[in-house]
Amino acid sequence: MYSTAFLDLPPLQAAAGEVHLPGSKSISNRVLLLAALSNGTTTVHDLLASDDTRVMLEALRQIGCTVDEAGSTVRITGLGGRLPQSPAKLFLGNAGTAMRPLTAALALLGGEFELSGVPRMHERPIGDLIDALRQLGCQIDYLGNDGYPPLRIAHGQGVPALALAEPIRVRGDVSSQFLTALLMALPLAAGAQAVVIEVVGELISKPYIAITLQLLARFGIVVEHQNWQRFTIPAGSRYQSPGSIHVEADASSASYFIALGAIATGGEGQKSIKIQGVGLDSIQGDIRFVEAARAMGAVVTGGPNWLQIERGAWPLKAIELDCNHIPDAAMTLAVMALYAEGTTTLTNIASWRVKETDRIAAMATELRKLGATVEEGADYIRVTPPAQPADWKAASIHTYDDHRVAMCFSLAAFNPAALPVRIEDPKCVAKTFPDYFEALFSVAQVETTHIPVICIDGPTASGKGTVAAAVAQRLGYRFLDSGAMYRITALASLRAGLAIDADHEARIATLAQTLPVRFEGGKVWLGNDDVTEAIRTEEAGMNASRVSALPAVRTALVDLQHSFQRLPGLVADGRDMGTVIFPEAPLKVYLTASAACRAERRYKQLISKGFSASIEDLRADLEARDARDSSRSVAPLKPAQDALVLDNSDLTIEQAVEQVLAWWQERQRFAASAQH
Repeated sequence: MYSTAFLDLPPLQAAAGEVHLPGSKSISNRVLLLAALSNGTTTVHDLLASDDTRVMLEALRQIGCTVDEAGSTVRITGLGGRLPQSPAKLFLGNAGTAMRPLTAALALLGGEFELSGVPRMHERPIGDLIDALRQLGCQIDYLGNDGYPPLRIAHGQGVPALALAEPIRVRGDVSSQFLTALLMALPLAAGAQAVVIEVVGELISKPYIAITLQLLARFGIVVEHQNWQRFTIPAGSRYQSPGSIHVEADASSASYFIALGAIATGGEGQKSIKIQGVGLDSIQGDIRFVEAARAMGAVVTGGPNWLQIERGAWPLKAIELDCNHIPDAAMTLAVMALYAEGTTTLTNIASWRVKETDRIAAMATELRKLGATVEEGADYIRVTPPAQPADWKAASIHTYDDHRVAMCFSLAAFNPAALPVRIEDPKCVAKTFPDYFEALFSVAQVETTHIPVICIDGPTASGKGTVAAAVAQRLGYRFLDSGAMYRITALASLRAGLAIDADHEARIATLAQTLPVRFEGGKVWLGNDDVTEAIRTEEAGMNASRVSALPAVRTALVDLQHSFQRLPGLVADGRDMGTVIFPEAPLKVYLTASAACRAERRYKQLISKGFSASIEDLRADLEARDARDSSRSVAPLKPAQDALVLDNSDLTIEQAVEQVLAWWQERQRFAASAQH
């Protein structure tokens, strides 16, 4: 998952391959709460790992549920009629699927609770749900603005006598989560008599209520409804664990890859995208996004738990669609409209206004940045794409801390003008799909020349490795420590029983071509083996020198280093990255420092590890090594002609990193800080 301030997407093309989607957020948090309210232990398989489920799990622990996590499988032992632990203060982030159902459930369980979230959660309305709970007699107070979290449930003396004789009335035209919250909580109160809920006004997002009803049935509660306006929870209702339940993959997340298949798989040798984890028989309403995508020209086939998408009509066809049945996935249609012929109109999307952000305003603003003409209203958006490729614009997309905005606009990187797109705050996808960008890159192709490379070369002990690793982390790019490659090759050769000599040169070269090397978390990995320390010994250095004397191995390692140039970009450090390995890199930095400064740094490093050392000897050794390296016949140590020289003798690591990043920003198509 990217934790960077922004992620620059180069022009992408020709998507193909297979994607395994994470579990549905809507199903995950519903299942967790239902398991918490049930009698018995529920094993939940394929649970979504995200910000929203994390805050729900923590809240369930706080109120007294037993929660055991093992990867994507979680075991919840429910309250089963026991009172929750209270008082408790529950922080629920920006998770509407946690805030609203928990509010209703805790109001009917009894106890004292404060429920709060991030500032945006305190702007998301909850007044209609609180009004419905107060009709029942629940004591709930607003701790800030009326109608919005944070909230206090004041049932320290137990749940007051509830007014169940009349139907509980709740508005349905703001958010379906209010009705879902009541449907999940009121079985707790359905003792001697049935409980009836009446929806006031049109019920939006009916498919999400359908998910709620299906999951309630899995936990033993069968709710009848009349035309989605009147819901009856039978008397004597009691939650019972189903024992085990699987979470479907998220159909809303599938929409991005359905769209990708429609816009980016055309041309000679037609390709397709296959989606695993959700199929045409999904219980999620957003699976009907398939119908909209087909209407725009996508070719979609599928079966149980899988979908396959190919490009059909091109350009895509503009559509006019009432999107009440696919409120979240409809956002993807707004970006697909960029690739359609004509104007696409999406209506009945008023609920977008009260989501993680005002999504109608957000989508309109960001689509215009790309060159589209957009009209927005209270409950609709109308999108006309750029007239021709030359009218597209490179844009820095503000994501409003909204995961769906970030994922939608990643699709703009497939634009016909081959322009880059910047996604600001890419980590916001963690709300529902932490590995979204990795999944996107797995089914996208890009011309190697479009994958950015930053080369940081320099002499021994100049700090180039530390600076390069920090720059890579800040940008979310891959990292290549070229100096380690020969050491790793030597280690792998000896482990394979190959003596490092000319007789074994060909076999060592073959081994080097496919070494499973990666640099992650400050460590060096060979496959699943952490070899960070193993390659730093004096013996490893001597073996690396022997390996480097074998021409076929050097050639193989050049190819291996080139293979690190993958999306979204690469920071490579060494001695010849900018001169030999990546001579076309758009930014080359030659990092240096005085011999005295480098000797002092190496001295402190050795002393900290318990080794004795002499600064004078270290300085002499560094100066001798510099002389040898700069006079080598093959790839001598020197700055590339177009390298920027950075003397960091008097700079901290952070200052050197900031300078490299500043130089990188100067070369981008986007302003360092986008205007909103």
